[in-house]
Amino acid sequence: MRVVSFNANGIRAAAKKGFFEWAWKQNIDVLCIQETKAQESQLSEEQFHQQDYHRYFFDAQKPGYSGVAIYTRHKPDHVHKGLGFDIADNEGRYIQADFGNLSIASLYLPSGSSGDERQAVKFKFMEHYESILKKQAQDGRQYVLCGDWNIVHKEIDIKNFKSNQKSSGCLPQERAWVDKLVTSLGWVDAFRVLNHEPDQYTWWSMRTRAWEKNVGWRIDYQMVTENLRPKISHVEIYRGQKFSDHAPLIVDYKLK
Repeated sequence: MRVVSFNANGIRAAAKKGFFEWAWKQNIDVLCIQETKAQESQLSEEQFHQQDYHRYFFDAQKPGYSGVAIYTRHKPDHVHKGLGFDIADNEGRYIQADFGNLSIASLYLPSGSSGDERQAVKFKFMEHYESILKKQAQDGRQYVLCGDWNIVHKEIDIKNFKSNQKSSGCLPQERAWVDKLVTSLGWVDAFRVLNHEPDQYTWWSMRTRAWEKNVGWRIDYQMVTENLRPKISHVEIYRGQKFSDHAPLIVDYKLK
């Protein structure tokens, strides 16, 4: 089962750069997209539909902002939109598809890079979300939480670690929160199960030649429950083409 997570930074912009032409050739079972920056009603063109896929969107109330989506070849038993608190639900930051005992979600955690006010919003989101993550890790289901978490975990996950200690996404308390997820709450960073190499990034600043120099951050994850750890068979960050300031994260699981 192939699951791909991708922050599009505008689904229409990514489409113009050939994202869907690439995606539909990758034998993807579930495609999770973040930061669609569009209302579903604006995506009627053929390129946003694929005959073999069901599609589900959760849009932000604010037009042209945030938003998440799931494309899946297999019709879900249920689709859940939102997490039950305003920050997540008003801004279209979570959608989950259930297939039997397996749940796959597309998550877009807030960024705090615009200033103290949004950083406070981000911390509030993390606080609310942690209780949900704790329950999910213990309820016996299999979860794959795809998305842009807007936080690096360790020094290996960012090119310029020391100079970013006061930057949102690399703050000590943010990294400690991710560490708590994978050490205390039972979540598994699927990519790092198989790939322990440095210089593995999923996001690059657009202000410099960061993409060309590979001066990046690894902030896109597939966080899975412990019962899926032995099922992870392949991980990859695709950099063959540039569709966004993020790269697609591909994970294959030994699941039907």
